[in-house]
Amino acid sequence: MHKKANGIVPVMLTPFTKDDRIDWDGLERLVEWYVDNGADTLFAVCQSSEMQRLTLDERTELARRTVAFAAGRLPVIASGHISDAPDDQREELRAMAGTGIDALVLVTNHLDPAQAGTEAFRAGLDAALGWLPGDLPLGLYECPAPFRRLLSDDEFKLCRDSGRFVTLKDVSCDLGTVRRRIAMSGDSGFAVVNANAAIAADAMRAGSLGFSGVFTNFHPDLYAWLYRNKDLDSDLRRRLETFLALAAMAEPMGYPGLAKLYHVRRGTFASAHSRVIDFDIPERFWGVMALLDHIETGTEAFRAEIAAADGASATT
Repeated sequence: MHKKANGIVPVMLTPFTKDDRIDWDGLERLVEWYVDNGADTLFAVCQSSEMQRLTLDERTELARRTVAFAAGRLPVIASGHISDAPDDQREELRAMAGTGIDALVLVTNHLDPAQAGTEAFRAGLDAALGWLPGDLPLGLYECPAPFRRLLSDDEFKLCRDSGRFVTLKDVSCDLGTVRRRIAMSGDSGFAVVNANAAIAADAMRAGSLGFSGVFTNFHPDLYAWLYRNKDLDSDLRRRLETFLALAAMAEPMGYPGLAKLYHVRRGTFASAHSRVIDFDIPERFWGVMALLDHIETGTEAFRAEIAAADGASATT
């Protein structure tokens, strides 16, 4: 049951063609980019994937193809449900469970859609567990849309004690909460993976088992180096922490379309079309393309500096 589903966990984009179909060739190249750039686990079918705008058939095919493209090199996890109605959730979860993913991720706001509290969450959780194979590893995702539904400590312990859960994408964005959850997790195998760039390094040092924020779509390898070197007493590590936190402040400027623009520039796929972002990003956010230039330049500069530092360490 304790399958690895942590480390650097990119929240995957869904490439589309200009005529609004999923670009499967682009998805294959994107998976290769994640593999080549330090990913440990792939999170397909999440908010960055625009899952709320995908049909069930598209979501399940997205998961299946990601598993096929990963070809056993990395575990693949995927969100199981976007609906509130129990019958719809049951259909969605069972369909996603059959795609070959390594862990199925339950979305907390759909386990308690009325925001009624712990007893409602418990009922939603019990129903979901009853619909799914008992040997399928599970995750939890405090997805911000349509609303952010954080776990209480009691709910966290409930999930931990079930023995079913291997990972939590923590969206509390609060270091104290992350630390408390890590302590509660103990040696249970229920990994807490922070998703907030501003506290990424501190959360890693506190015991967060990786990172799963949106800028894993720009430079997952830099987060991977930081994760491996989180305790290193060096100017490089400190400057990298600052760069990663500041770069991630671009998220409100049209993400996930912004990340798609980045990948179009890099040739990963051909179109920045998004079902979520229905406006011209540079027109709305003046100077955003220059900001992307700075992010790309900074990313390449840190990659070169890290390569030199790692090379020097290998020869001493």
